Amino acid sequence: MTMPWPVEPMMAVTGDLPDDGGRWGLELKWDGVRVVSQVSPDGVHATGRRGNDVTSRYPELTALADLLPDHDVVLDGEVVAFERGRPSFERLQRRMHVSEPHPRLIREVPVRYVVFDVLFLDGRVLYDVPYAERRSLLDGLDLAGSGPVEVPPYLHGGDTTQVDELLAFTIEEHLEGLLAKRLDSPYRPGRRVDFWRKVKNFQTREVIVCGWKPGRGRREGGVGSLLLGEYDPKGRLGFVGHVGTGFSDRVLDELYEVLWPLRRPTSPFDEPVPREHARDAQWVEPRLVGEVAYSARTRDGRLRFPSWRGLRDDKDPLEVTSEQ
Repeated sequence: MTMPWPVEPMMAVTGDLPDDGGRWGLELKWDGVRVVSQVSPDGVHATGRRGNDVTSRYPELTALADLLPDHDVVLDGEVVAFERGRPSFERLQRRMHVSEPHPRLIREVPVRYVVFDVLFLDGRVLYDVPYAERRSLLDGLDLAGSGPVEVPPYLHGGDTTQVDELLAFTIEEHLEGLLAKRLDSPYRPGRRVDFWRKVKNFQTREVIVCGWKPGRGRREGGVGSLLLGEYDPKGRLGFVGHVGTGFSDRVLDELYEVLWPLRRPTSPFDEPVPREHARDAQWVEPRLVGEVAYSARTRDGRLRFPSWRGLRDDKDPLEVTSEQ
């Protein structure tokens, strides 16, 4: 059969650990960016969640050609940057937006390709093959621990003691959480499905950057905080709050360079913004998507205690809705 390409990755819903754990497999949730890769005699090609070519962005992926010289394969996984043994989305920011990284940057911020699914293998499309069987085929490729590529194991959800220990480990190590995947689940490209569940230790969501407030003190002359939005079910852009924490000086400088060309004279929101936030605001076109961690949402939809995690150029602003 013809190798499917490009492939839009399947996505999970946010939920709780399933009660019928014996029907599920559990993986760590990797704090990186989703990448689908193709390995064939023509070489290695890779695309992000939106179908954009990221092959040159992550040259470490070319190692797949040497690891799989006798296979035609499509893999699904996550590109991750590690710091002190833990996934670091903040560190990955230095690589995410560089289309052709300098060798020095590659040495300073190496990434690993964490592979968790195989979608095509040597003439066979595996979309309808159950998850457990796809994982078995993936393990048979013997990629685990091979240079910048790894295939971490998954845990059978029926062992409640091990599940509790794994969940406690993610909390203790400040990891994002777990992914629960039903063992009999097929793969449905481009769909968000309830037989894959994100079980998070803290809440995160995408937001649209709609403006910034000028900095004060050591931030004077640059970005002090970001004004955030999301679309409601009717397609109206609403204000969900502002974020002024979670930034390094380097990130603030980079944000200023990206936001400055997007300036506009009026607010992009379809509703009035509270005066204390609108005062002195510099508005921008709502084209950039970021991610924040937060504690809760207020009754009027504002994010409580948000903290900036980084830009997401793999997300479309129109996908950032109140129904995330």
